[in-house]
Amino acid sequence: MKIGVISDTHDYLDPKVPELFQGVEHILHAGDIGMPWIILQLKNIAPVTAVLGNNDSGREFKETEVLQLAGLKVLLHHIVDVRSPAVPIQRRITRENPDVVVFGHTHKQFAQMNGHTLYFNPGYAGKPRFGLTRSVALLHWEEGGIRWDFINL
Repeated sequence: MKIGVISDTHDYLDPKVPELFQGVEHILHAGDIGMPWIILQLKNIAPVTAVLGNNDSGREFKETEVLQLAGLKVLLHHIVDVRSPAVPIQRRITRENPDVVVFGHTHKQFAQMNGHTLYFNPGYAGKPRFGLTRSVALLHWEEGGIRWDFINL
């Protein structure tokens, strides 16, 4: 299974994203979406699961989503400090015991295994700012495990 992962679009969907996500079976948006039309455009590519970011007040999304994709459990939440998670999200991670925790917020690519759990941030896909590399990612669920590709925009 191939999953598109995006975060921190902040009202901007890069025109490259539909082509980069062509053939994905699901898209995860890790928050700071901006206007809801971003999700509608992503839904034209594949089913989407999205969560609220710290700039998404008043939207209909949840703060945290837990879903099963191809037999793996994914926890999706915008702000996750891998070294020292906030108590509520740490409790949720402990209770859910996910295979993958997908998050955003930092605008930086991140992939690290902690025990059996992959902590994953695709970077940010919004308009260029702060001189940071903009990116999305693909997660590949395979029999041998999970692999990922960061794709710079």
